[in-house]
Amino acid sequence: MAGSNGKQKTVRDMILSLALIGVAAAVIYVFVPHDDGGEPDVKRVDYRVELLTARRAAAYPVAAPQGLSEEWKPTSVRFSGADSDAWHLGFRTPDGQYVQIEQSTQKPSKFIDTASQGSKETKVTQVIDGATWTRYTGGRYDALVRSDKGATTVVAGTGSFEQLTEMAKALKTA
Repeated sequence: MAGSNGKQKTVRDMILSLALIGVAAAVIYVFVPHDDGGEPDVKRVDYRVELLTARRAAAYPVAAPQGLSEEWKPTSVRFSGADSDAWHLGFRTPDGQYVQIEQSTQKPSKFIDTASQGSKETKVTQVIDGATWTRYTGGRYDALVRSDKGATTVVAGTGSFEQLTEMAKALKTA
């Protein structure tokens, strides 16, 4: 019978150890600060070098925003001269939405479909700083689109048309 008592003691010690570990984990969880969801902190990118490179290399006037509040956080940037002078600049809006500027000399229909992720042209246009932009909807992103000087510019994203318009108004080519 002495062997049986030894096994019970080992099992009891193991259960007590597990209980202590559980209590320690609970205390750590309660008292150590942690983030319960919310927005992940998106890293701000500096796009100045890529913008200068794109403006020197592209066959069209490359656009980037000026005068947006600091709450508009640049999150991604790309330029590919080998891919129809494709320029991309993405931003997180103050309310956590996404807005991007896409420019290219690629065939407009294919480029717009890709940049807006499947949106279709509407009959709605709006004039922003003297230029006529066409609204696109129905895809993953809403978009404002215009063609000028051999390139197509698409301002698209999950942001509202007000945010897309704010971005389009901020775009400057020099």
